[in-house]
Amino acid sequence: MRLYITVILFLIFLAIAFVFGSQNDQVLTLNYLIAKTNLSVAAAVSLFTSIGFVLGLLFALFWKFFATIKKAKNSALVTAKKS
Repeated sequence: MRLYITVILFLIFLAIAFVFGSQNDQVLTLNYLIAKTNLSVAAAVSLFTSIGFVLGLLFALFWKFFATIKKAKNSALVTAKKS
C-alpha cells in the first residue's frame, strides 16, 4: 500500500512539474564540468524534480535498511546474552 502511495505522489509531483514547466518555453543552458547542454524549462524542472525524488527515496530506503540491520543486531545480542 505504501508503495502505491509513493508512486502516486511521484506521478503527481511530476505532473505538477510538467505543468509548471510547460508554461515556460524558455531555454536554459546548463554548464557541467566537462559538458554544456540546452534544455527547456519543462525538461529541466521535470528532470531535477525526478532526481530529487529518487534521491530522497533512496535515502529513506537506506535509512530503513540500516535501522533494520541495527535492530536485528541488537536482538541477536540480547538473545546471545540470555543463552
